[in-house]
Amino acid sequence: MIHQAKHLLQQTFGYHNFRFNQKAIIETLLNGQDAFVLMPTGGGKSLCYQIPALVRSGVGIVVSPLIALMQDQVSALTQLGIKAAFLNSTLSYQDSIQIQQQLRNQSLDLLYIAPERLLKPSTLEFLKQCEIALFAIDEAHCVSQWGHDFRPEYQQLYLLHQHFPHIPRIALTATADQRTRQEIIQQLDLSQATEYTNSFDRPNIFYQISEAQNARQQLWRFLQENHAQDAGIIYCLSRKKVEATAEWFSQQGRVALPYHAQIPAQQRMQNQQRFLQEEGVIIVATVAFGMGIDKPNVRFVAHLNLPKNIESYYQETGRAGRDGEPANAWMAYGLQDIVMLRKMMMDSEAHAQYKRVSQSKLEAMLGFCELVSCRRQALLAYFDETLEQPCGHCDNCLNPPKTWDALVSAQKALSCVYRTGQRFGAGYVIEVLLGQDKDPRIKKNKHHQVSTWNIGQEHNATAWRSIYRQLLSQGFLATDQEGFGILLLTEKSRLILRGEIDLQLRELPKKAKKSSTVAARNTQQVYSWQDDLYQALRQLRMTLAKQQQIPPYHIFQDATLIEMVHSQPKDQSQLQAISGVGEKKGQQYGSAFLDCIQQHRISDQLNNTLSETVNTTFAAFLKNQSPKQIAYQRQLKINTILGHLANAIAADLLDVKEVISLPKVEYNEIVAMIKKLDTCKTKAIKPLFDAFKEAYDYGTLKCIVASECHLVFR
Repeated sequence: MIHQAKHLLQQTFGYHNFRFNQKAIIETLLNGQDAFVLMPTGGGKSLCYQIPALVRSGVGIVVSPLIALMQDQVSALTQLGIKAAFLNSTLSYQDSIQIQQQLRNQSLDLLYIAPERLLKPSTLEFLKQCEIALFAIDEAHCVSQWGHDFRPEYQQLYLLHQHFPHIPRIALTATADQRTRQEIIQQLDLSQATEYTNSFDRPNIFYQISEAQNARQQLWRFLQENHAQDAGIIYCLSRKKVEATAEWFSQQGRVALPYHAQIPAQQRMQNQQRFLQEEGVIIVATVAFGMGIDKPNVRFVAHLNLPKNIESYYQETGRAGRDGEPANAWMAYGLQDIVMLRKMMMDSEAHAQYKRVSQSKLEAMLGFCELVSCRRQALLAYFDETLEQPCGHCDNCLNPPKTWDALVSAQKALSCVYRTGQRFGAGYVIEVLLGQDKDPRIKKNKHHQVSTWNIGQEHNATAWRSIYRQLLSQGFLATDQEGFGILLLTEKSRLILRGEIDLQLRELPKKAKKSSTVAARNTQQVYSWQDDLYQALRQLRMTLAKQQQIPPYHIFQDATLIEMVHSQPKDQSQLQAISGVGEKKGQQYGSAFLDCIQQHRISDQLNNTLSETVNTTFAAFLKNQSPKQIAYQRQLKINTILGHLANAIAADLLDVKEVISLPKVEYNEIVAMIKKLDTCKTKAIKPLFDAFKEAYDYGTLKCIVASECHLVFR
């Protein structure tokens, strides 16, 4: 049966080979056994149950937590010619009856259903009358009360094993620490399941975290430099901040749409559909947005507030770069985030143990932010995975933070908390340290007379805030349970106050360095001379998507279009050989895309080994632009442009007489001098330039030397 699975992978889904543990997982299900799968976002989890559901007899039942996720998956499968449907509250009674009839008639390959609907006694009894291939429990971390997306209904899914003991089950998630994994196995009765754990690493994501100093402006500068036209997600803690941020970014000229639970359902759906179906849209959201969002070309995920734990951070940042192309995870956070999250925690109705676990997870998140070492190593270590060497693809690796001996400053900071009675927040205490009395309570409380008044002049207010934040993150300070941000000394603070330990804190950067903020590319990029074809293919994809009211990536992903640009297929067989096309899509869209490629076909002469900058010039020259026009357009010197064309001449892609126009006598004189000076061997142009007393420019001489010597110039 695995041969049939491989055939489906290639012909239906359009992929050449299985990735990660896909083959082993599929074989496990085909053999009727259970599986528990941890695989990173974008790793191909869906194929692990979709393919065996198609191979095995019966319908695959997929438990999915969100309506949007079901609809997206069904839309994508329909494009592949797979008979898929969903059962949820958006359907009319008549539509639901029709789908149930399809189940009875065995005319569905996959059915997506919410856990609440599935667990109804009537649904379970109905399914007993149907032939079922397997049960897939997607987003399985929702089962864990310690997880970040807890759904109580998921804990009842153990009933599937009781009602259908001989039907294989697969539980899948991209995010689960050791505690969550154990709870998934226990709650779902998967103790006999084979566990498949892939690396949690997402090497294409660049992690960057900084202190918030007008975070909105910081993010705007970052987007202007790196993602001026890209789609992305911005996460905020509060609904109010979501609205304000979306409005602000819209005023700056970006399409930025809000998403949170209080927005009417229809408007939320419209905003989500625009994000999925249009290019370059930014969604500004609370954590209510994102689970199961399958948009592959999200180029950045930004946090304007601190996530509540590392699992949330990993899950949310994992929504970037699902296509394997470079993406950014950017965050700016501040002391107020810690106060707000702790208040939300304390105000919740959760039991004491849950609050303690949540507090521990928040402290781990803070510790991750304050790291001075490789972020990827720490992130993977949290999920019990070891990365032997620093990744080289995070802010700490590229710009290692400086540390400083902060013991004396920390003693002052803690002493001031103590001298002011452990009754105030950081802002108040910092004013005392700096000898300021803007807050009228300071004189009223006579805190301008305490021993710590005005002893902190070595730092400004921003630096002191960083110190207090790091002391909080390392457990030397705590905040009040009521959530007012009052700073309290902990037992651990005695170590500092007594000077019993060394304390190294992260230095506050004086000015952010501009640096590359993306991982190395995983696939070939589109070069400037290929952009016309690439944009034409993207426009065609958008037109076809709008006609069907589906996301563009359901037709072809960006990586597939890029491969089309590079290979420029001439017929259906060549097109279907491209990863991500497949038989059904090739038949449905092949003619349109082949016509588009033919209309914008790139000259075969550009399929060479010359550099990008040389080919950019060469492509313009092939479009009948003169060297002078190209120089003006590229803002380069004319000799530089002629040097580029000289390399094309040396590679036998151009005739020298197409580039320069000299009388035959003069040309022959230059050739004679090249032989006399042995220029082909010395590769030196200056002697030739001097020999003619600067009568000919360097660019002209390079073109002639390239023609006579086949000499490439660097």
